[in-house]
Amino acid sequence: TFCRFFSVPHIYPVYIPQDDADLITLTRHTLRVCYYMSMSPAKKVQVFAWAASTASVALSLLAWGNGISWQLSSRQPLAYQIFPLLGLTAFSLMWSHYVTSAFRTRQNVPRGILKTYLEITSTLVLIAILLHPGLLWVQLWRDGFGLPPNSYLQHYVAPTLRWAAMLGTLSLVAFLAYELRRKFASRSWWKYVQRASDVGMIAIFIHGLKLGRNLQTSWFKYIWYFYGVSLILSMVYVYGQQKRAKGKDS
Repeated sequence: TFCRFFSVPHIYPVYIPQDDADLITLTRHTLRVCYYMSMSPAKKVQVFAWAASTASVALSLLAWGNGISWQLSSRQPLAYQIFPLLGLTAFSLMWSHYVTSAFRTRQNVPRGILKTYLEITSTLVLIAILLHPGLLWVQLWRDGFGLPPNSYLQHYVAPTLRWAAMLGTLSLVAFLAYELRRKFASRSWWKYVQRASDVGMIAIFIHGLKLGRNLQTSWFKYIWYFYGVSLILSMVYVYGQQKRAKGKDS
């Protein structure tokens, strides 16, 4: 069966397989394209959501692993070594929520089709955003540096980067407030919590850029810049579509 892909020849350049291996590769690629084009918009959004989340978390794991040479040190408490991975994971999953929201809006499908995806990934995000600073704070306390915020502001980050550390703390408050959406989402003031959460995402991007030790890996720093640009573009697109929809209703 030929998919409609072949009815638009100008999209795909003419390629003549040189041998059987080339023919098999081209056939597999064509079948994947045909399968994707045959998907419903809802299915495309679901595939995109899981793919974006899986890929971004995998990249975070790869960057973290490279940063420690894939070996945990016995000379340093475990909490200091793994808490950065939890921060990367949390941001990666939240980033995937934003870009998926933009793609879903573009495909014009309801949010409900992502119910299972959002339930699973939102739970993982909540666990990660609590453990990321939590492990650091507990370990600093065990090491005799007292309680936060003094412990990490005075004894963990450089004086010139304390502002970046506070961005993380303020963002955590915004994200935890957003977790109350099931109870308060219908209130008129809830939009301000939503805006605070969006600002928190941008703040976390800066927080990671300034403090993230794994961002010293050159290739991952470029990935992080891509996250920041695509995050802002997704926000602008979704808010623009929402404003346009409100304009039509009025």
